[in-house]
Amino acid sequence: MLTQHTRATTRRLVQTALLAVVALPLTFSLQAAAQPGDQAGDSSTAQDDQHAAGAASVTATADDQKDVAVTVYNQNLGLVRDVRRLQLPAGEFDLRFMDIAAKVNPATVHIVSETAPHDLDVLEQNYEYDLLSPDKLLNKYVGREVTLVQFHDENNSTREVDIKAALLADNDNRPVWKVGDQIVTGIGHDRIVFPDVPANLYSKPTLIWLLSNHHAGAHTVEASYLSTDMNWSADYVLTLASTQETADLNGWVTVVNNSGTQFRNALLQLVAGAVNVVTAPPPPRPMSEMRAMAAPASPPQFAQENISEYHLYTLDRRTTLQDNESKQISLLEAAGFPVEKQYEVNGQSYYYQQAIAPGEPAKDPVEVHLKFKNSQSNSLGMPLPAGTIRVYQADSKGRMQFVGEDHIDHTPKDEMLDLHIGNAFDIVEERKQTDYQRIDKHTTETAFEIRLRNHKSDAVTVEVNEPIGGDWTMTESSFKYEKTSASSARFMVPVAADGEAVLTYRVRVKW
Repeated sequence: MLTQHTRATTRRLVQTALLAVVALPLTFSLQAAAQPGDQAGDSSTAQDDQHAAGAASVTATADDQKDVAVTVYNQNLGLVRDVRRLQLPAGEFDLRFMDIAAKVNPATVHIVSETAPHDLDVLEQNYEYDLLSPDKLLNKYVGREVTLVQFHDENNSTREVDIKAALLADNDNRPVWKVGDQIVTGIGHDRIVFPDVPANLYSKPTLIWLLSNHHAGAHTVEASYLSTDMNWSADYVLTLASTQETADLNGWVTVVNNSGTQFRNALLQLVAGAVNVVTAPPPPRPMSEMRAMAAPASPPQFAQENISEYHLYTLDRRTTLQDNESKQISLLEAAGFPVEKQYEVNGQSYYYQQAIAPGEPAKDPVEVHLKFKNSQSNSLGMPLPAGTIRVYQADSKGRMQFVGEDHIDHTPKDEMLDLHIGNAFDIVEERKQTDYQRIDKHTTETAFEIRLRNHKSDAVTVEVNEPIGGDWTMTESSFKYEKTSASSARFMVPVAADGEAVLTYRVRVKW
């Protein structure tokens, strides 16, 4: 059973006397024949009256909610567990479960009595989504009589004229009326008055169960279901120290609820990982970018645990997820951990397959990377959900400036993070193919000259990565190389402050 039950309050939806129709210059009205003590026009009241001749009916709203828990997956999917305290009659009856997510997947719905699970049997289950609207209301009145109201201006005042009319057809929003003994189309009217709301129209999405209860009394029931249009993502802020040797990291989660309902005072849990689903949900709606620097750092609020092959993050307090809301919550905080700044040049594999056209030397970008380990010794060590890390650094006046960003995948503890935050401005690379020979049908030999110029006031080391395909042999090189994989070589080239270094090498490749 879920803990920390709270009594939530909500407003009951009251049907107003006027419903605006955008497509026509008229207004629809509802005049419910309310019994003493009833709310006029309440759709659930009308539905209960319609159902009175059959089995009993119980309506459960958010007012009955004792607890709610929401687990959000980063795949546009959410699991809702909704606990309500209800008085249930004995025998067969309908339970109308309202205030649910409009994007519920009906095939995933499950209900159980926590009070007496063996006393309550589910006979049928329905999801009603034929929602009340002016067009649907009019269509449901085909074959029934309504009142058409016309406004007439007379002597600086408005007089209303009522016309009793039976709706014969409503095809393509072009109603056909019977007024008296005449069949009429195109009647001008400003308002339509309906006597009640049809029982098969609902003001909001509703789950309906046909239940059989062995003993009447109070039950605590839990309904659970999956809903789409719920998502979450992680965002991080990395703040570099002036030395660029240490950094602080703050993590945030952004939870987006577009499910069609709110979840008040909910237990919130987040699952990181790729959960397999038979039918993939639609892609998530675009999320508003988190303004990471706008909010101060907050203490971590999520407890993390393993569940199956995924990681579960549980918020240590209750929160409310409003419908159509994007909520940001602090995830983690780490300060003063070491980072390493590296410069990298990455060649292209086609350089080794053919002679490169002569002309100006080719230029590869000199990438700037920040690397650090997600370890407890770095005040980290928490599995990091996939997300975007934005990097900031203070200028000479202490003002924080944005200097780059990169996306990370789900990162377990003790793994390295490698962030490509941009390209160096003051370090230039130029590449020239100095020789290309075809030794035989399947063997080539090529030579390169790579010039690295450093316009900084500090010496740097540039990592040059060369993706060499085929069966290759390095025949000569001006700097020591490391064979980092079957198809790549790495050179670490130091470049003096305001200086230049030249890397030359020759490689024989068999295809």
